[in-house]
Amino acid sequence: MQSGDRPGGRLFEDLSKLAGGALGAAGGLKADIEAMARTQAAKLIDDLELVRREDFDAVRAMAAKARAEQEAMAARLEALEARLAALEAKD
Repeated sequence: MQSGDRPGGRLFEDLSKLAGGALGAAGGLKADIEAMARTQAAKLIDDLELVRREDFDAVRAMAAKARAEQEAMAARLEALEARLAALEAKD
């Protein structure tokens, strides 16, 4: 006996196909909603002029390097001033 021979057999097949199609459409809808949410979040970040993490980390690394160089230059200047003071004291 085939499903077409049973009462309601065809109905269950049709419902099964309909449910499968609905699940496929729901999956596509979910992906569309996620993409739209990402786009809106990116737009909001740009509108609020928020800094992205990668940019923040890059600027922080540049600032740390500049501070280290500034401290080295300050120490070098102090040593040169001490040396100059010592030379002027000899004269």
